[in-house]
Amino acid sequence: MTTAVPAVRNAVRVWLEKYEAGDKVLVAVSGGADSLALAYALSVEAEKLAISVIGVTVDHQLQSTSSEQAQRVVKQLSEFGIKCVIKKVTVDFKEGLEASARKARYEAINEVVEQENASAVFLGHTKDDQAETVLLGLARGSGTRSLSGMAHHNGKHVRPLLEITRIQNEDFCKEVGLDYWKDPHNQDSQFARVRVRNEALPILEKTIGPGISDALARSAHLLRDDADALDHWAKREELHLDLHDLECAHLETLPRAIRTRILRTAIYEAGAPSGSVSADHVSAVEALISAWNGQSALNLPGGVKVERISGRLSLSQHRP
Repeated sequence: MTTAVPAVRNAVRVWLEKYEAGDKVLVAVSGGADSLALAYALSVEAEKLAISVIGVTVDHQLQSTSSEQAQRVVKQLSEFGIKCVIKKVTVDFKEGLEASARKARYEAINEVVEQENASAVFLGHTKDDQAETVLLGLARGSGTRSLSGMAHHNGKHVRPLLEITRIQNEDFCKEVGLDYWKDPHNQDSQFARVRVRNEALPILEKTIGPGISDALARSAHLLRDDADALDHWAKREELHLDLHDLECAHLETLPRAIRTRILRTAIYEAGAPSGSVSADHVSAVEALISAWNGQSALNLPGGVKVERISGRLSLSQHRP
């Protein structure tokens, strides 16, 4: 009989071993199978390495029983020796419920990371989550970076379970006797991710064949390698450029994938707010180089103005 326990614990141990005795790490726990399995595995493996683990559970206050669920997580984690902090957040809904809740959750988790001076925060995303992320990216027409999905390690965020499936985590919980929570939001079809999980992926598995989730997750790893290489190339180019005054002839010699990365960086350097530059913005600027026919200056977010003058691309910021 196969068991999920060694696979989950091994996946966690590999990442814990990158830290040192005496370090403190956080684990984000909702009480679902994925985060509960992660927290339990961390409690076992971290003790061997003399690493401290603290839990954090975010109460989004979106359900009438959210406070009770947060307290339940605190009780569950205390049973295997992990102190857990509850962070209550208010979701503003500006970007839609799903995106706004995610933003509020990460902000709350990052606050606890700073407060506790933690070396890392472990997150329970799985291979299934990775597949869903890639499929959502494809539906949006996203670029290589978005299609590369979630990274195992990004800053202080660590995702050790990206090779582990949701079913393996559920089996882990059953094997060690953990009573995991089933979030009703995970069955609410108003959320795009839920529709992908419960409708799109099962249809693809049925019509194309089994293994779609594995293939999507594998594609994410390959695309991440490509995106990292392209980003590295672009960064090397940027070292020799004045991002406020770019020579169009030189940029034309570069592959478009490198050129557009440089342009995106230049727009932000000129003063565009973080996250405000879309693919359409970059394409319009890129056309000043590759499809020049006397276009007028472009006005971009943050008062950034881009215009082509005497074969050079000038980027400046004009505030009202």
